[in-house]
Amino acid sequence: MGLIIVSGTDTGVGKTVTTAAIAALARSRGERVAVVKPAQTGEPPGAPGDLGTVAALAGVTDRHELARYPDPLSPEAAARAAGRPALDLQWAASYIAALAEDRPQVIVEGAGGLLVRYDPAGSTIADLAAMLAAPVLVVAAAGLGTLNHTALTLEALAARKVVCAGVVIGSWPAQPGLAERSNLSDLETVGGQPLAGTLPAGAGRAGRATFLALAQRGLSPALGGTFGGAGRG
Repeated sequence: MGLIIVSGTDTGVGKTVTTAAIAALARSRGERVAVVKPAQTGEPPGAPGDLGTVAALAGVTDRHELARYPDPLSPEAAARAAGRPALDLQWAASYIAALAEDRPQVIVEGAGGLLVRYDPAGSTIADLAAMLAAPVLVVAAAGLGTLNHTALTLEALAARKVVCAGVVIGSWPAQPGLAERSNLSDLETVGGQPLAGTLPAGAGRAGRATFLALAQRGLSPALGGTFGGAGRG
């Protein structure tokens, strides 16, 4: 798949687990995988952070965190609160492009939703994707409100002429209600293409072998799995 950016409709929708699932499938094929977190927020120095979760679930050792700020805010606000410079996304784009030159798979996980600010000028992960000409995989919630959030996220990508690599539901409940069941098919109408996957809630607590099996079932063939879309996976 090459270079892909994982973003989302909001914070807490399952971006890290989705990133780990893509990485686990690529590693199962014997590919060299690098995972990049341009800006980690809400974690003190020395804490594992999102890349620690990816390492635990997928066994990725080629991990790159480009900036870290301790407050659980947007990258720009967290940098400001810490009295530190914001991440330079132009520099980050050059760094990531260099990684992609000799790695079959580079996965970049954004912070929060697609249009979260990274610097005072308002640069976002969508801007980073445009700099890299990289597709963005959108991770969405399962429940009420997700259709609007997903539609707005896809419109923002289209406005920037960034390719959408699909929509994944990042945390599918074990006992879905009416809203979740309706959204499963309605998200395909919003995205204009079959869902790229659904990963079960709690997948991030699975052991590595179990997680790989969940990733295989939960992601589409384009992402390395066998998921066949709503009602077909």
